[in-house]
Amino acid sequence: MKTFYGGKFIEKEKLIEAGIHYPIKLEYYKKINEDQFVKQENAKFGIAVIKTEYIPNNTTIENKEITYLSNDEQKVNKILELFKENEVTPIGVEDVLADLSKELF
Repeated sequence: MKTFYGGKFIEKEKLIEAGIHYPIKLEYYKKINEDQFVKQENAKFGIAVIKTEYIPNNTTIENKEITYLSNDEQKVNKILELFKENEVTPIGVEDVLADLSKELF
């Protein structure tokens, strides 16, 4: 099961500065692996990040899923919040998680 955590459009000024002239939306999801789901404390949590580029006449979607990340829902929520605040894209998920693993895990 995947639940929406949050989303945002990257600010127009940042896009123009990077030479991008179309909107980009980022969405963040918390995943609960139902095959492991017996009680809330036994759930295995993961994340998904989806990037949608609204290029004229060619919308593209890129995503990255980490199926199992932690048993601790609070840690997963904290990671998702950091991802949202810092506009982490699917391509950066693994690098950011590697950096965060020293602090959170």
